[in-house]
Formats: sequence, C-alpha cells, structure tokens
Amino acid sequence: MPSGDNPALSPGPRGGLGPVRQLPCLVTLLAWLWCGVRGYAPGVELEVRHLRALCAIADTGSVRRAARQLGVTQPSLTTQLRRIEHALGGQLFVRERSGSEPTALGRSVLSRARPLVAEMAALVAETRAAALRSGGGGTLRVGGTGSTGSRAVAGWLRRLRARHPDLGTTIRIDVSANRLLREVAQNRLDVVFVHEVTGCPLRLPHGVAVRVLLEREPQFVALPESHPAAARAEVPLGELTGERWMVDPAADGEWDGLLRALGAAGESPRLVCGDYLTAGDLVAAGEVLMPCQPTTVPRAGVVTRPLVGDPLTVRLLLAFRAGERTAEVDAVFEDLRGAYREVAHANATYRDWLALRGAPLAV
Repeated sequence: MPSGDNPALSPGPRGGLGPVRQLPCLVTLLAWLWCGVRGYAPGVELEVRHLRALCAIADTGSVRRAARQLGVTQPSLTTQLRRIEHALGGQLFVRERSGSEPTALGRSVLSRARPLVAEMAALVAETRAAALRSGGGGTLRVGGTGSTGSRAVAGWLRRLRARHPDLGTTIRIDVSANRLLREVAQNRLDVVFVHEVTGCPLRLPHGVAVRVLLEREPQFVALPESHPAAARAEVPLGELTGERWMVDPAADGEWDGLLRALGAAGESPRLVCGDYLTAGDLVAAGEVLMPCQPTTVPRAGVVTRPLVGDPLTVRLLLAFRAGERTAEVDAVFEDLRGAYREVAHANATYRDWLALRGAPLAV
C-alpha cells in the first residue's frame, strides 16, 4: 500500500508516485492522436484525473452526482468537461431525460479511458504494495469516521507499527464517511475505517472495495447522569419522547437514521444540529441527548445506555482500493479487528450488553 523512500517511488509535486506521474504523458499523447485524426488541436493537457471525471459522469449519469462522488463542485466539473471537450474537438455527453448520456465520440473516449484509469489504480496499488514488502519505509495513510474511528484507530496504528516498524503513518479523522471513501478513490488515503447507518447506504466510489468488520453494531444513547432514564440498564426509545437530540448533519446517514427511529417510536423529533464534541458538553448540562457508539467513554456527568430493541444500528467497514493484495488487506484488517475488540471489551456498558445477550463480540 504505502510508497517507499526510493526516489523512483517518492511522491511527486502532486502527491503521486514517480512512475505514476508518467501516465499523464501517455494520456496526453493519446489526446493528440485523437485530436490529430479529427484535425483539432488540444486546448488542455489531459491527465488521468480528467479521464476519471469522464468515467464518473458516465457511471453516475449526471454531472451533479459525479461532482459529489469526486468531491468537487458541479460548476467546476462542468467547466472541466467543457475544456476536455474542447481539447478533444467534440461533445462527449448530451442531456437526455434519463440523465447525461455519452455521444458516439464520448463512447469512443470512454472505451480508451477506462483501461487507463484501471491501469493507474493497479500501478499505484502494486507500487505501494512493493514498497511495503521491501521494508524500506513508506507511509500508510489511514482514516476514520468521527468517534468510531478515533477510539479504535490508536490501537490500530499501534498494531500496524508493531507489524511494520519502518512504516510511517498519517491519520485523517472526518465525520463524513462518504468524504473519506472519495479520498481512498482519489488515492489520498490508503485505508479507512467507517460506519454505515442502517437504512442509509454509503456511496461507494468506483474502484473502492470494503470488508465488513461488524455487520450490526448497536447505537447507545448518551444521557446526563441526572436523567431519570440513567438509572435503567436499557432505555426504551419511546420513553425519551419530547427530548431534544443533537446530531451532526455532516455525519452521513445519522440525521436520517435518527429521524426514522424516533418516528417509528411515535415521537415527534426535536433535533438540534451540532458537532459531537459540543454535544458532549450539552449532554452533561442536561440540554440534549445524543446517539453514540457503544464503545464511547463518557465524560464526567454523562452516562451511556443501550436502547431497548436496538432501533439504531450501524455497519462497521474497512475500505480500501480494489486490487490491493489480499494478504496485505488481511493483515491490516486483522490489526483493526484486534483494536476494535480492545476498545469494545474496555467499555463496561458494552460488555454488560454483550453478556446480557449471551453474544460474543462477532469480530
């Protein structure tokens, strides 16, 4: 996965690998050939990122959805598409009732672009894997979503360093799982630990694969220790009618998942937008409640309790670029599994919940 210190493999000005940076030249050459045949001159030097954008528009069926997948604004992607079309000398997509459809020229370009984009992904994956196997150092770029990632990532990184002493690591924590998945697809991160709210599927970019760490993790509720429900071992969601709940709207799926669960419990939702660091202080002050992972270590004045029937659940996933060597993904996954077990068994409330159900932690 990671790149080594070999100059041939070291990051270039844009963060790419040495050999990888040669691929845009090949793309430019192909663009000249295409345009030369048609009698046009290119107006922009095409790179793999341009071809990746074309593939995203074709795969999603719209510039708007492609922009969201690529993590750019719709106007910037529209401008980029126009420049690419100018370079190639013709329109690549037309707007139909069903969305953006490739023209005959667009289909021709896509038939050549897709193998190049796939080769780029394979080249990056193989080069990073070779650097890791060589033991020559390198960097593994790790990400995690909010509280799910931050609690397990420390132990995960500790295990990774023990397995590969010469391996450097960088950490990116982001509340948005979809944003982290795009970072993997764009080769800005290598592996990410994310959660997917049940009923609110994540948008998995092309070229990104996942492995399931835990199919169904229950979500608990964080309460002020003075709340009447804090004395109970488990709390029915229906008993929290009328309470104010804080949720971070940037956390993919959590707003919709909580709305759905509260509505099913017969409650008229009273949701407050905010980040989860702020929410902890507000919970302690008795101002709001909030959903939380069962591995949460509550701060002073706060307790966490399971919800009866587990109306809120998430799926825990390890995401990586498709094509990574199976043995290396297995090793990274096992390190993550061990780290999650550690934080899960360290939490007394979660331990009691597991014991009450006679359910060993299935990771």
